[in-house]
Amino acid sequence: MLMADLGDLRLHYQLDGDPGGAPVVLIHALGTDLRLWDALVPLLPKGLRILRYSLRGHGLSDAPPAPYSMGALVRDAERLMAHVGMRDALVVGLSIGGLVAQGLAVKRLDLVRALVVSNTAAKIGNPDVWAQRIAQLHETGIEGLADATLERWFAKAYRQSDAARGWRNMVTRTPFEGYLGCCHAISGTDFYTPTSGLRLPLLAIAGSEDGSTPPDLVRETAELVPGARFELIRGAGHLPCVDQPDAYAALLSRFIKETGHLEVNVE
Repeated sequence: MLMADLGDLRLHYQLDGDPGGAPVVLIHALGTDLRLWDALVPLLPKGLRILRYSLRGHGLSDAPPAPYSMGALVRDAERLMAHVGMRDALVVGLSIGGLVAQGLAVKRLDLVRALVVSNTAAKIGNPDVWAQRIAQLHETGIEGLADATLERWFAKAYRQSDAARGWRNMVTRTPFEGYLGCCHAISGTDFYTPTSGLRLPLLAIAGSEDGSTPPDLVRETAELVPGARFELIRGAGHLPCVDQPDAYAALLSRFIKETGHLEVNVE
């Protein structure tokens, strides 16, 4: 188990692939942890050095008291990359991870060579929506949000599978302070102006059945950055790396090749 001591915080992280390979960073969604990427990592091309970690308040990472700011989450990513000696990376962020990825690219373009924003937006919801979510969280705990969360995350067929139970358990076992803290961070984030100033290769991925960040919202974010590409995965929900890992890996692998991040032949 790898734990990065950042002084005020310890983050659980994992490194996969080639120790000397092209750097890739994977940043997960609210209510999940670094295991979100388990099905994806083996499907990616050889020759990558893949860093994934659990956000503060998630998984085995420390859970400081809420609220959290998006700036703190971005600094966590920045410091973790320094800890493992990684820069000039392809950064993939899903949902809140996509907000962190945008913030990292805006702040430290030297760390981010190319960006994948998946099932996310420059702004997710609005403060009123998040205030309601936070109020319910205080009233019912995470358990009270779990079923509605899975309805937004997955199409009906996947929700009825055995695997969906595991994801529900992951959500409900997220530390309360971590879930609450990240809700506050999302509520206070509007990256429309900063993201529109980015000039780097960008791929935006959406799922046709995503009830959290619908395809039009993801497409709108892609359109902020000149030359960005938008891809829709049919039948996928909010976590396409879970319910459509092969399609997701194919899109990432093609983007890795097209950006020249890895000099290999990718079918």
